[in-house]
Amino acid sequence: MIRTGIILLVEDNPNDVVLTMRAFEKCNISNEIVVVSDGQEALDYLFSTGRHAGRDPKVMPEVVLLDMKLPKIDGLGVLRRLRADERTRRLPVVILTSSKEAKDITSSYDLGANSFIRKPVDFDQFIDAARQLGLYWLVMNEPPPRRDNAPNS
Repeated sequence: MIRTGIILLVEDNPNDVVLTMRAFEKCNISNEIVVVSDGQEALDYLFSTGRHAGRDPKVMPEVVLLDMKLPKIDGLGVLRRLRADERTRRLPVVILTSSKEAKDITSSYDLGANSFIRKPVDFDQFIDAARQLGLYWLVMNEPPPRRDNAPNS
């Protein structure tokens, strides 16, 4: 059964946003997809600050799809902040990037990324990658317990 939670897509390239949305649609992934275009907005969304101050901070995404090269705060900076905060420490984060740099892969895992995926250039390959992402993160993966079940939340 597909969990119906939110997918947070952190992507500054409008073409990649459209491609990702089309790929998820083609794979029948009907989860709400929240798109933010820079690292600061991702943090504002996740911590309910800035223009996302009215958002319920207990409602966290099922998974964050995080690009590496972002304006304001890059993907590694976002990941560093997420892992440093108790509220987001266990939030599943998939680095979804075009980077082929070995240091980016190493840094991502060192900072606590759950997965590192290179964006396929070919649309059919991208659709397959989106299908597999959805299948794994929204069906097969057992997410960590929600913070609202934790004491003192």
